[in-house]
Amino acid sequence: PPGTVQFTVDGRKVGKPVVWHVRDAHVEARAILDECGAAEVGGVIHCFTGTPDDATAYVAMGFHVSFSGIVTYKNAQPIRDAVRCVPLDRILIETDCPYLAPVPMRGRRNEPAFVVHTAEVVAREAGIPVADLAAATVANTARIFRFPAADPA
Repeated sequence: PPGTVQFTVDGRKVGKPVVWHVRDAHVEARAILDECGAAEVGGVIHCFTGTPDDATAYVAMGFHVSFSGIVTYKNAQPIRDAVRCVPLDRILIETDCPYLAPVPMRGRRNEPAFVVHTAEVVAREAGIPVADLAAATVANTARIFRFPAADPA
């Protein structure tokens, strides 16, 4: 219902980003995010499962795009293609633990240690070293969630 969407999206009151899990409804989700002014607080498209066009549209709205273990699956080429549409300062990676374990751990209970497999695929698709992706996603996470800067030591 519209009241629920407004409550979910109205992070403006507390200054927090919006985190959305969208499945098979990217056009509708973008319309709701736009209507509710979600871009004012920014946010994350969690567990991204869209196309390159969807990723491009979310980035244009000011959102970060987060890739889960799904990006490693054989039938996920559109999601891998979407990685190249997301600027490095807008990419996130995630486990979605306990679900969606990446290949080669698929079928097992997902855990944070497995995110390295997701990172390897996302880095390959982005054309960058895994270490660069790791540094970028840590910085992106700190920025979007307004965490204090990490001590580099």
